[in-house]
Amino acid sequence: MRHACTLLLMLTVWPAMAAEKDTAAALFDGKSFAGWEGNLKHFRIEEGAIVAGSLKGKVPRNEFLCTKKRYGDFELRLKVKLVGKGDNAGIQFRSERIPNHHEVKGYQADMGGMWWGKLYDESRRRRVLAGVIDAAKLKAVLKIGDWNEYVIRCQGPRIQFWVNGVQTVDYTEQEKDIPRRGIIGLQIHGGAPSQASYKEIRIKEL
Repeated sequence: MRHACTLLLMLTVWPAMAAEKDTAAALFDGKSFAGWEGNLKHFRIEEGAIVAGSLKGKVPRNEFLCTKKRYGDFELRLKVKLVGKGDNAGIQFRSERIPNHHEVKGYQADMGGMWWGKLYDESRRRRVLAGVIDAAKLKAVLKIGDWNEYVIRCQGPRIQFWVNGVQTVDYTEQEKDIPRRGIIGLQIHGGAPSQASYKEIRIKEL
């Protein structure tokens, strides 16, 4: 009985099992920007990863590489790495490009410094919608300057995050007019030198 309870707990905390991974679709092929659009002056591909920003100089402004396809209910899984003095980036979802502007508006799974694992509303409500459930647990598993696995799950109004297996967000949207479908985007934040890398990007539509 104890083993059965342990297994149930694992499924609750870490939602995607191996069988689910097998049914997920790759959003990035590791070698091209097929299916993506953005200002490629700020994004490049190195060793099978999308890399944004620079460690040699200031990042001029926020930039986003976005999917051409839109997604509603899904589980997104990817590995991320953030280095540099200005370590600030994030993963947009259920978002939209602002017309005639470099910015994107919508939900963001945040990365960097005190922002890791939080849910932010980029260029829309401009505030943190949900902080980290247990900061001590996140700190224990977070690999600063190295690869971390981020899982973003959206189903109806409910949004959940996990970082390296630790759940950081469980948020239910209360505003009825907030879109539940949109693009996915990879951000590098403007500011001091920094570099954000993204790889093994897979999505399972629910």
